[in-house]
Amino acid sequence: MRMLQRARTGIMLFIFGLLALAPVAAMAQEAPATIFEKLGITATGSIDFYSDYIWRGFTLDEDAVVQPAVSLSVRGFTFTYWSSWDANNDDGLDSDEMDYVFDYTKAFDKLSVSAGHIYYDFPGTNGYSREFYVGLGYSEIPFLNWPITLSVKYYRDYGDEENGGGLGSYTELAFAYSTKIMEDPSITLDLGVATGFNHELFIAGDGGQATLKAGLSIPLTKSLTAKPNINYTIPYGDLSDATDGNQDDVFWGGVSLVYVF
Repeated sequence: MRMLQRARTGIMLFIFGLLALAPVAAMAQEAPATIFEKLGITATGSIDFYSDYIWRGFTLDEDAVVQPAVSLSVRGFTFTYWSSWDANNDDGLDSDEMDYVFDYTKAFDKLSVSAGHIYYDFPGTNGYSREFYVGLGYSEIPFLNWPITLSVKYYRDYGDEENGGGLGSYTELAFAYSTKIMEDPSITLDLGVATGFNHELFIAGDGGQATLKAGLSIPLTKSLTAKPNINYTIPYGDLSDATDGNQDDVFWGGVSLVYVF
C-alpha cells in the first residue's frame, strides 16, 4: 500500500512538473516534415501513466499502471496497438493486457461513422477475448449549436468465457468539451462525461457506470503533447452489486504523453 501511495504521489508531482515546464517546452523549434506526412500516413505514439487501471467501471488494477500505444492511420483506416502493464504489483492482480484494434471512420462534415474490431490478449492468464463495435460522433449538440462533441458506441463481445471472453454488450454515450485557457502556449481545458450500460459483459446481469473527467492539453513541442487528467467513476446496477460486479466508486488520475510523428 505504501508503494502504491508513493507511485500515485509521483504521478501527481510529474503532472505539476509538466505544468511548470509547458511554457518553456512549447517554444522548441519546429521539426521538418516526416516521411509519414509525405506518405499521407498519420503515426501516433503515446504512453500513459495512471494511478489505477479502470475499464468501463471495473477496477482491473489498484496499482499504478503504464499504458503505451502506437497507431497508424491512412484513408480512414486505423490500426492501434495498446497495452497496459502493472508498474508495481502490490495487490497480486495480473492485469497485464495487449489490445489490437482495427478501425474505419468516415467523416461527413460534423458527423462521423465508425466500425471496428478489438482483440484483447491477457498474457498473464493465457486468456483472450474479441469484440466488434459501431459508433456515431457529432461535433456539436444537434439543433442547439453547442460546441460539445457527442458520441455513441455499441460494443459486442463474442469471446468464449472459458478463454477469458466477456460474451455480452456495452453501450456508451459520451460528451466532451474543450476550451482554450491560454494562448501562448496554446493550452486547453478538456472536460468530459460518459455513461455506459453493461449487459452481461463480465457480469451476470445489467448495470453500468458514469465517469467524470477533467484535464489539460499542453503542447510541449510541435509533435509532443502532455495531457494530465483526473477522473471519478461511479458504477451502478449489477456492476456495483456485491453479489455480481462488486465495483466501488473510484477517484483516479494520471497523465498521457502523445507524440505525432
